[in-house]
Amino acid sequence: MKKRMTLLLSLLLITSWTLAGCASSSNEPQQGAGNTPVEETSKEPVEMLLRHTQVGADKQKRLAILQDVVDKVEGEIPNLTFTLDGVESDVNRKEKLRGEMAAGNPPDIFELFGSPDSKVYAKEGMLLDLTPILQELGIQDQFTSLEPFTYEDKVYGLPIGGSGEGFFYNKEYFEQKGWKAPTTMVELDNMLAEIKADGKVPLASASKAGWVPLMLTNHLWSRYAGPEITAKFATGEAKWTDPGVVQGFAKHKEWVDKGYFKKGELGFEYAEYTTQFTSGEAVLMYDGTWKSSVFKEGQSGESLIGKVGFFNMPPVENGAGDQTSLMRDVNNGYGFSAAVADDPQKLEAVKAFIKNFYNEDMQVRGLVEDGVLPAMKLDEKVLTDSITDDLMKEIVAVLNASKTSFPAFDALVQADVTTEISNLQIQKLIGGQTTPEKMAEELQKVQEEANASVE
Repeated sequence: MKKRMTLLLSLLLITSWTLAGCASSSNEPQQGAGNTPVEETSKEPVEMLLRHTQVGADKQKRLAILQDVVDKVEGEIPNLTFTLDGVESDVNRKEKLRGEMAAGNPPDIFELFGSPDSKVYAKEGMLLDLTPILQELGIQDQFTSLEPFTYEDKVYGLPIGGSGEGFFYNKEYFEQKGWKAPTTMVELDNMLAEIKADGKVPLASASKAGWVPLMLTNHLWSRYAGPEITAKFATGEAKWTDPGVVQGFAKHKEWVDKGYFKKGELGFEYAEYTTQFTSGEAVLMYDGTWKSSVFKEGQSGESLIGKVGFFNMPPVENGAGDQTSLMRDVNNGYGFSAAVADDPQKLEAVKAFIKNFYNEDMQVRGLVEDGVLPAMKLDEKVLTDSITDDLMKEIVAVLNASKTSFPAFDALVQADVTTEISNLQIQKLIGGQTTPEKMAEELQKVQEEANASVE
C-alpha cells in the first residue's frame, strides 16, 4: 500500500514514455465508450440524483468543475436531467449515505469514501462494478491507485484526486522573525511559544467536528509510534495503548494546555478554521493540500496570495520509523448505485460521466483551479507547465521530499473506532475530560470489539 501511495506524488517527478503515450491515448475517446450520444432507444425522460459535497464558498471552483461535467453528460444523453444534491462531507459519509445504503436506495451517483466504506458497500452489492466500464473506456491503468475502491479484484469507485497534509504558515510573519520552516519538533515548539508570547494564535483550530483536530493528532502519533502502526490496529498487531501513540496524544494535549489553539475551539466549525488563518489571527494551520485553493484570486484567502508557505510535520526526537513520512490519500471519490445497471440510459450516463470527469483536461483543471492533486497518471511536462503558483510548487516540493506516506486513520480502522475517536475521545482530550492514557485504553476496547466482530 505504501508503495502505491508513494506513486501519487511520484507522478509529479517521474514520467516515462509509457505513461506519456498512455496519457495521450487516454484522451482519445474509445469506440463505443459513450463518446457519441446514445442511440435514442427510449424517449422517456431520465432523471438521476447526483450527491456531492462541494458546498460552501471555498468549494465553488470544485462545484464549477462538476457542473461542467454534468452539462456535458446531459448534452450527450438524450432526455437526461441531473439533480445535484449538495451535502456537507461528514454528513454525507456518516449519516445520509449510510442510511441510504441500509435502506437500499443510494443516489445514482454519489461521493464515496474509499477504504473502508467502499469495500463494505461493495460486499453488500450496493455499488456498481466499474471494471468493465474502465476497460471499455480504456482507462483501467490510468489511475495512480484504485486500491481504496477495489474489492475482490473489482473496482467499485474512482478517486476524485489526491491530497497530502501538513502545515500552512504565514510567510510574512516568519520572515519578520527571520524563520524558515522548522526542521525539528524542538524548533516548532520554540516557534509556537514565541508566537503565543506575541499575543497571536499559534495554530488554527476548529474541533466541533473531530476529523479536523485529528488530522494533526494522527500525524503526531505516527511520528512517535511510526507511520505503519495505524494499519496494524485492525489486525491486532498493534494497539492504541502503544507508548508512541499515547505520546502523540500527549503532545496534542500539551499544545492545548499551553494555549496554542484558540480558546473555545470545541465550538468552532471547519469554516472558522480557515478564517483564523486567512485573517492573520493564527500563524499556522495544519490542513490538507486541498486548502491551497483558498489562496487564489476570488477566494477567501486572496489577500494572502504569495504570502503562504507549507511544510511537513518535523521529525521528533526518538520517533519511530521514517520521520519524513507524510499523510496522503486518494480516498475521496465517486461511487455509483448498483441499480444503475438495470437502466440502459442511466448506465450510458454513468459511462459518459466517467469519460468526461476522468481525463487529462479535468485532472489538470482540478490541480490548477482547485489544488487537488491528480488521481490519474499525467505527463510530467503537462504537470510542470500547469503548476504556476508558488504555493503549489512549494507543496509539491514538500510532498516529493517525503520518502514514504501513510493513509489517514479512518481509511484503516473500522467505522466504530472512527466514531469513537472522532465523536468522543478527541473532544474529551481537548476539553480536559480524559487523559492520553485513558483515551488510548478506551479506543483499544472499541478496537478489540470491532476486531472480534470480524472474526
